Amino acid sequence: MPEYEKAMRPEDLTRLFVERSNAGDAAGVAALYAEDAVLAYPPGHVTVGREAIRVLWEKVLAHRPRFEPEEPLPTLVNGDIALTSTPPKDGTGARAQVVRRQPDGSWLRVLDQPEFVPPAR
Repeated sequence: MPEYEKAMRPEDLTRLFVERSNAGDAAGVAALYAEDAVLAYPPGHVTVGREAIRVLWEKVLAHRPRFEPEEPLPTLVNGDIALTSTPPKDGTGARAQVVRRQPDGSWLRVLDQPEFVPPAR
């Protein structure tokens, strides 16, 4: 696997995700996740493990979607675990990730909920 820039702050993960997705780099997106990460995508399903996340992103990025940076909400950190989140630009729902500090000081996603949709009323 190529050497990728590491997220040295939890907030770096969102920027790196956008950069790598827009470059069509599914392996680079997957490198932002821990080996045992869980991604709640596609909607209604979970994708487990870095390799499965890479395969999923290959399919998604084949359609050449364009991602725009979203301003992160304040990060909550407790030791080596952090919660990051962003409000989508379209104002619907929210996005949240649990990230874990690695032995080298970098951060990787371990849980990713890219789409929270408010419950129907």
